[in-house]
Amino acid sequence: MVSGELRWLLGLAVCLAGGPAAAGSAPSGATAFQAPLQVEVLDPTVPEPTAAEVTGGSLDGHFRPFSPRGSHRIKTTLWFRLPPLEPAPEAGTAVLLARSGMDQPVEIFARRKDTVVALRATTVVPKFGGGQDTVLALDPPPDPGSALYARVSRTGGTTTDLQFATSTLERTLARAASHSRVISFAFGALMAMALSALLVRFVLTDPLYPLYGTLFGLHAIYLAYCSGEGFSWPLLSWARPLGNYAWNVPIAVCGTAASLFVREFANLRLFSERVYRAFGWLALAFLVLAASNVLRLVGLAVLVANIGNLMFLGSAVFTLLVSFLAWRRGNRAAGWFLIAWALLCTFQIATTAVWLVSDWREDKSDALLYYGLAPSMVAAAVLIALGVADRMRAQNVALTEAERRAQTDALTGVLNRPTLIERFDAACLRMQRRGLPLSVLFIDLDHFKQINDTCGHAAGDACLSAVIAPIQAELRQSDVIGRYGGEEFVVVLTGADEAAAVPVARRICQRVAQVQVEGFSAPIRLSCSIGVASSDTLQVWGQHLIAQADAAVYAAKRAGRNRVHRSTGVAYGP
Repeated sequence: MVSGELRWLLGLAVCLAGGPAAAGSAPSGATAFQAPLQVEVLDPTVPEPTAAEVTGGSLDGHFRPFSPRGSHRIKTTLWFRLPPLEPAPEAGTAVLLARSGMDQPVEIFARRKDTVVALRATTVVPKFGGGQDTVLALDPPPDPGSALYARVSRTGGTTTDLQFATSTLERTLARAASHSRVISFAFGALMAMALSALLVRFVLTDPLYPLYGTLFGLHAIYLAYCSGEGFSWPLLSWARPLGNYAWNVPIAVCGTAASLFVREFANLRLFSERVYRAFGWLALAFLVLAASNVLRLVGLAVLVANIGNLMFLGSAVFTLLVSFLAWRRGNRAAGWFLIAWALLCTFQIATTAVWLVSDWREDKSDALLYYGLAPSMVAAAVLIALGVADRMRAQNVALTEAERRAQTDALTGVLNRPTLIERFDAACLRMQRRGLPLSVLFIDLDHFKQINDTCGHAAGDACLSAVIAPIQAELRQSDVIGRYGGEEFVVVLTGADEAAAVPVARRICQRVAQVQVEGFSAPIRLSCSIGVASSDTLQVWGQHLIAQADAAVYAAKRAGRNRVHRSTGVAYGP
């Protein structure tokens, strides 16, 4: 019988993003090892047996056949009797594998030279769904024909069926290393794409990017914790006491991010306002589901899991139907989603179904979990990223790459000189018609040639890029900034007279003086000189105004640099 927590896996398998649902435990069929052992469990009616009584054999008549399926529900300490072990069929160090829940103590007692000894745990291998394999060395081997005894303390939120098997240490460690590499690669790829999307948000205001980053960032966290690998990683190990909450809560929140992502990704507001709002309510429902995980503390884990399953499955069907209809109406983004769902989610459903119902051996179940599940999540992220890129391309079809390059400076991102002059002339005409003043700030970086000569052109480029943000921090949306020459920038302040322009220039000068560029031997401190020319005091416009500001810059440099100078000749300190 499949555990309630495990049903989360089937729910996520059909989640729209192509990842698996939150899993709680592995079914007994998926816990098969190289050589599973048929064990017996001590009758629970035996009152508090001691280790000496059990290992001495006096209670052997009280052991009963044990079925691993559904044993995750048992919350008490259990004693097991393992059959005498056969020699390992392959070369290597023989080991006993004991699968239990995470951080649940497993003790194995064996008889060596007629003396009962506790086997030493060589290592612990994390497994999917909150399980772990305790690896115990069988070197030297137990006495031939002697049974082994195991004591498993079922503490905390047990979510894994108990299972025992034999293998070799070399084979076990090789598999563990391979699985760890796959999970690490998938986690790194998902996190890299998620963080990249979140950083893009600082450049583009489209809400799709933070939603994408959140969606696949949560997928990465889910994968790390559900596989068990993340509990031993730096920065993630703090969640170990949370157990299955560490992946159940993130995947429920992932449902929220997925609902919001799909409605933006597929432009559902244009398709149907009612459907758009429905996805908003669905996102809220998944948040409630995430919060409802606290009900597990009062014994409602199965109820929460069943509700989660219905929500994941229902939302997947609903999303598929809506996306199909939107695609039929010409929505390209919805078509991208359909491709991702068809290629990845269908695979996830089939994989999860086989994992739940089959009794495959370890190599086959591991192939599904590690070499199917994890890479398919990365593939889903890549496919959706391609869809996002296609959506952005469609939105910007009117603005070609050549036009964007023609208007901006490649290094600094501000307007280049031709576009700057064009915007400046238009602003002059507009202000003259309205009878408003206009001011020009001519900004020149101090000692820039010396920086290039001593630190290299890469350092100079870094300095040019570094001063843009401080300058823009003092500008309004209506103001214009462009690169006029090598280290020269021109700022056009529309509607600003000299009294308003000078304080802006002084603040820019102060901000630039606080910039420090690192990464090129010693830190580089920057400063600038600024010339201010205003139409209200000079009564000139156009190129004459820029020429006056340029002349004021040279006056500022002669006066000591790192200062503001008005075209009238009065200098101000920074």
